[in-house]
Amino acid sequence: MSNNTGLDIWFAGAFAAFTVDLLVYPLDTLKTRLQSQHFETLYKDAAGKTKPSLFRGLYQGVGSIILITIPSSGAFFTTYEALKFSINEAIPPNSTIFLPQPAVHAVASGGAELVSCAVLTPAEVMKQNAQMLSSRGKRRSTSLEVFRHFQKHPSRLWRGYTALAARNLPFTGLQFPAFEYLKGYFLKRRMDRNGGKPIDGIGERAVITATSAAIAGSGAAWITTPIDVIKTRIMLAAGSGDDGLKSEPKPKSPSLLQAGIQGSRKSGLVVAREVLNVEGFRGLFRGALLRAGWTTIGSGLYLGCYESGRHYLEKNRREAREGDHLMQRDWSNVKVGIGGSRSHDVVKKSAWQDD
Repeated sequence: MSNNTGLDIWFAGAFAAFTVDLLVYPLDTLKTRLQSQHFETLYKDAAGKTKPSLFRGLYQGVGSIILITIPSSGAFFTTYEALKFSINEAIPPNSTIFLPQPAVHAVASGGAELVSCAVLTPAEVMKQNAQMLSSRGKRRSTSLEVFRHFQKHPSRLWRGYTALAARNLPFTGLQFPAFEYLKGYFLKRRMDRNGGKPIDGIGERAVITATSAAIAGSGAAWITTPIDVIKTRIMLAAGSGDDGLKSEPKPKSPSLLQAGIQGSRKSGLVVAREVLNVEGFRGLFRGALLRAGWTTIGSGLYLGCYESGRHYLEKNRREAREGDHLMQRDWSNVKVGIGGSRSHDVVKKSAWQDD
């Protein structure tokens, strides 16, 4: 494990999440709208052309997700690093038990994801419903409007936990082993070119980390797109009034808060079957290219910022220790309480000792 403290890791993860959310959030909004069951009716005209409304309000709901993603990401990386260290420590080097490092990374990332999803689910539900609200008219805050809608039934905010975990577990299980392998491979190649010297430059490590994360993340995102489509449908349905609960009056403009899948308590398998029946196999991969693209950018920035932030804090901590000259001083030649001191040569007897 590195010399980082748990607080270092938490701050690095939170900083990475904040940076990435601000930069790639519009692409996430487009992905949500593409995967929505109501994409054709809300964002296509009679001629089949895309309406301009698809590209309006791309930052709707960003407030709620940033507030929750910061502690969620901090919890993920703190748990991930702790589990990775604990598993490696539990298996001695000469033990007969052999656990490949990709398996260690998969288990550690899976456990961290379960913790993270518990924190993130309510914000994810609010975010995706806010992304689907019409941007027309005067709205002070789409996040606040969605929050007011869920005030009467707050339990709906956790309705997508299973779907979110079902998407994120295979995603992280695929991404992190590939990411750790690629990062180690690129770092080793770079060290070999430098004559075996370690890579201490923060910028250089960030580039290597970002490249590894982008490659690993894009592949994992493409493979797990069907689960992401199902997760999106379930979370959007959590904002509907079609589950037997009393719904709000329907506004003039279409809104996903009043238009979800019929029966928002349906399981993921039922939703998947309905998508296949209505839209075919291509429906499960709707938005796959966009998702892979923004995950390439997002994962690269996310893990690149996390790694550079973690090493920056670690480097500052190490330099602070090395700069403590008092602790670095060689005390081996200093004699304490042995032999005469200079004071013995210059101090004379007192008057009462002359007798």
